Amino acid sequence: EVLKRLPGVTTGGRPGRGGEVRMRGMGGGYTQILVNGERMPPGFSLDELPPEQIERIEVMRAPTAEFGARAIAGTINVVLREALQRRLNELRLASTFERDHVTPHLSWTRNDKLDDQGTAYNLTVNAMQHKRLDDIASQSLTSRFDTGTGALQSQTLLQTRGQSADERKSLNLTGRLQLRLAGGDTLALQPFVMVNRGRGASSARQTQSAVPDENAFERIKYDSYTSDSSNRATMARLNLQWNKRLDERTRLETRLGAGRMTMDGDAHREEDLDATPGLFFRTQDDTTKSRDTQWSVNLKLNHQMDNEHSLVAGVEGEGTTREQTRGCTEVYGSTMRRDNCAFLADFGENVSASTRRLAAYAQDEWSVGKQWGFYAGLRWEGIQTESSNNQGPVKNTSSVLTPLLHGVYKIDEKSREQIRASLTRSYKAPNLNDVIGRLSINSQFTCQPPATLCGSNLINYPDRFGNPDLKPEMATGVEIGYEKYLSKGGLLSVNFFYRRITDLIRAQAQLETVPYATEPRWVIRPRNIGNATTRGVELEAKFRLDEYVADALPINVRSNLSLFDSSVDGIRGPDNKLDQQPRYTANLGADYRLRSLPLTLGASLNYTPTTLLQQSDQVLNEIDKKRVIDVSALWTFSSAVALRLAASNLVPLSYGNGSIAVTPGRLVTSENTGRSFTVWTVRLELKV
Repeated sequence: EVLKRLPGVTTGGRPGRGGEVRMRGMGGGYTQILVNGERMPPGFSLDELPPEQIERIEVMRAPTAEFGARAIAGTINVVLREALQRRLNELRLASTFERDHVTPHLSWTRNDKLDDQGTAYNLTVNAMQHKRLDDIASQSLTSRFDTGTGALQSQTLLQTRGQSADERKSLNLTGRLQLRLAGGDTLALQPFVMVNRGRGASSARQTQSAVPDENAFERIKYDSYTSDSSNRATMARLNLQWNKRLDERTRLETRLGAGRMTMDGDAHREEDLDATPGLFFRTQDDTTKSRDTQWSVNLKLNHQMDNEHSLVAGVEGEGTTREQTRGCTEVYGSTMRRDNCAFLADFGENVSASTRRLAAYAQDEWSVGKQWGFYAGLRWEGIQTESSNNQGPVKNTSSVLTPLLHGVYKIDEKSREQIRASLTRSYKAPNLNDVIGRLSINSQFTCQPPATLCGSNLINYPDRFGNPDLKPEMATGVEIGYEKYLSKGGLLSVNFFYRRITDLIRAQAQLETVPYATEPRWVIRPRNIGNATTRGVELEAKFRLDEYVADALPINVRSNLSLFDSSVDGIRGPDNKLDQQPRYTANLGADYRLRSLPLTLGASLNYTPTTLLQQSDQVLNEIDKKRVIDVSALWTFSSAVALRLAASNLVPLSYGNGSIAVTPGRLVTSENTGRSFTVWTVRLELKV
C-alpha cells in the first residue's frame, strides 16, 4: 500500500493484491530490495514483514558502493524499527474481506528496556490466515496458413474454464535486542522466524474445435483436470550487528547473519478425456523438498577526516547452498502401472547448488563550500554459482567493477532547493533458478508411454529450462534531478534517468533439438539477447493545499507522474520495450484530518495503462491496464485506541493478459482473463 504511492514504483499481480515491486516499471529483478541494508534470502517476500515493524522506507534512484550496484532500476531499503527506551505494548486485530472470504490477522508488538544503560528490546508476533478464490478463463485461437500463398486453411479454438482456490496460514516473529556497551559501542541481535502452511486446489474443463488430421498432434490429450497441492515453508534467521568506535573519528561496523529455509511441496493432478470416461488419461504425483542455508559477513569502516571528507570502505561475503530433491510418478490410461515421470531418467530427481558472493568497496563523500557536495565510489563484486544433477556439473562465474559518481548543488546555501546528478555503473546478475532451472515439460504436450520420447509442441505451449551460460547485465546510468522542499513538509521534484544496458537477459522461446524428444520442441530459456536502452522522467508533488489556496482545508495532497520509454536492440519496434515496462504510471492521493472529529480520511488513485511488449520477433505480449482506487478512514478514540476501515480496488476492473505468436504457417492468439475484487479491511489498534 505504501510502496505503490512512490514515484515510478509499480506492483505486479491483480489489482488490490500485492506482487513484485518494480521501480521505473522494470520487472525481472532490476529493483534491489533490502531490509536494513541487506538482501534477504531466496523465497522471502516483503509481504512477510509486519507493517508495524517498519520504521521507514528509503528509495535510492541510483546505486551506491555501500548498498550495492545490483540496482539497475534503483534500490528500496526497508528499515525496521529499533528497540524503544520505554515500555509499550501494541495489539492489532484485523480482518480482510475479499469475495466472501475472511482473512483474520493478529499482530502484537512489545517494546521495553532491560536496564538504565540503554539495553532494550522489541518483539513482534504476526499471525494471518488467508483464502482466495480465482476464476480460470483462457483461450487460444490457432490459425493455419499456406506458407506459399498465405491463404487461411483452418482455425482451431481452445477454451479453458474453471476455478482455483488458495488457502495460506502464516506465523512470523521478528525481534531486536539492543545493548549499549562501554565506550559508546552497541551490539544488536535481530532474529526472524517465518512459518507458512498452504493448500491449493483447481479444476477446469477444456473444449477444442476441430483439428485437421494433418495437425493431429495439436489435439488436446485431456479435456478436464483437477489438482490439489500443499506446501510448507519455514525460515529462521539471526543477524548480529556490532558497532565499535575505534576513535573519535573512526567507527567499525560488523554484521553477521546466518539462516536456513526449508520448503516442502506435494502436488496431485488428474487429467481425463471424455472419449475414455472413468479412465484417467494421466495421474501425476509430484513431491519436492528444498533446503537452503545462507550466511553473510559484512565489515564496514567509517572515518571522518579534517577536510570535510567522509571515507567509507568495506568487504562483504555471502553464501547460499541449496539441496533439492524431487520425486515424480505417473500413471497413464488404464494400465495402473506407476512409472517415474519421463524426464527424470535423463535429468534426475536431485539438484545441489550453491552461490557465493564476494564484494569490496570504497567511497568518499565531501563538501566544497556550502553549496556543493560530491560522492565518489568504486565497488568490485564477484558471484559464482555451481550446481550438479544427472546432466553433470554446471558452473557460472561473473565479476564486475562499478564506478559511481554523485553530485548535489544547493541553489542557495540557505534555501531548500537543490540539483542532483549521478553517473554510475550497475548490473543484474543471473539468479540461481535462471542458471540451474530444471526441465519443465508442458502438460499439453507431455511424453506419453509406451513411447520413451516426446513429440513436438507449439510455441504457446513451450517447455522451460535454465541456462548455465548466462552473463550478467551491465548498465551505464545517468540521473539528473531537481528538488524543492516546501515549508509545510511538502516536496516538488523532477528527475530524469537514462540506462544503457548490455547483455540483456530475456526468457524467449526457440525451437531446439532436445534429448527427450524425437522432433525439435519450443523451449523457453533465459538468454543474453543483446543491448537495450531505457529513459524516463519522474514528476512528484507533495504539499498542503492551504499552502497554495487561500482559506483551503489543510489537505495533504500527494501526486506523481512517471513517463518511461525503452527499446531493445535487435527486436523490431515499436513495442520492443523492456519486460513489463509501461508507458507511464500515475498516482494521485489526499489525506485530511478533520478538525471537529478525531477522524482522518484518505483516498488514492493508481493507474497503469495497457502495455504492449514485443517479447521476441515471434511473440507480442499484452498486459491489461490497472486502475486501483483506495479509500480509508481512521477514527482515533484516544492515544491508545484507534479503528481503521479501508477499501482497496474500490471500483474493480477485469484484469488479464494476452499474446500473439507467429511461426511459419501459424498465427496463435492467446488471452487469459479474470475478475478482480474490492478488498475490505477493518483493523483495531490498541496500545497498552
